[in-house]
Amino acid sequence: MKHLVLFTMKGCPHCNDFKDMLSENDVLFYEHDIDEHKEEYDMFVEVTKSEFVPAFMIIEQMETGEVSSKCFVPDTNFDTLDEALEVIKKEVL
Repeated sequence: MKHLVLFTMKGCPHCNDFKDMLSENDVLFYEHDIDEHKEEYDMFVEVTKSEFVPAFMIIEQMETGEVSSKCFVPDTNFDTLDEALEVIKKEVL
């Protein structure tokens, strides 16, 4: 099973637009505000070397119990919100 964790920031218009896009496309996601989940976000930034939002992580739990994750950040893994949505559709749906 795959889970989408979306890192957002209060007042970020791109974050709000992306959440709307995901909802309109019936994509289930878990929103993690970067201030409310600071420790988790700091680890994400350390791994990705990027502080840009909206960013997301896809976490997959295999039947064996193993867990894998992939991180996606703006200007590295996608340039537009439409491209980010296509990545999610390919990876999750």
